[in-house]
Amino acid sequence: MLEHGKKRHTEISEQIVLIGPVENRLDVLRYAKEKGYIYKPDSIPWNEAFPNYDEQKESGVCLAGARYKEGLTQKQLAEITGIPQRHISEMENGKRPIGKKNAKKFSKALNIGYQVFL
Repeated sequence: MLEHGKKRHTEISEQIVLIGPVENRLDVLRYAKEKGYIYKPDSIPWNEAFPNYDEQKESGVCLAGARYKEGLTQKQLAEITGIPQRHISEMENGKRPIGKKNAKKFSKALNIGYQVFL
């Protein structure tokens, strides 16, 4: 028969969930902090979760993802848009800016809003 193990010691003595008017949120958080509580949201910003992620390459990642979603190779996308395949590769790898003109071409070819690539 299994025995109950010891409960792990935690520093959290109590967790509270509050529901109320948004306009009072900061006052409640301030008061709770004075009483020793800390605010610990369930989620964290994506850039804290991925500290090595390079925001300079974000539009290229979007381009590669949209291309993958449509089932196209770089060569096929190049044929559709008239943009050289090596330029598409450089854009996806963050070595070349996409620009508004190319973003609009990708938008039509990949069925997605052009703003994603800017």
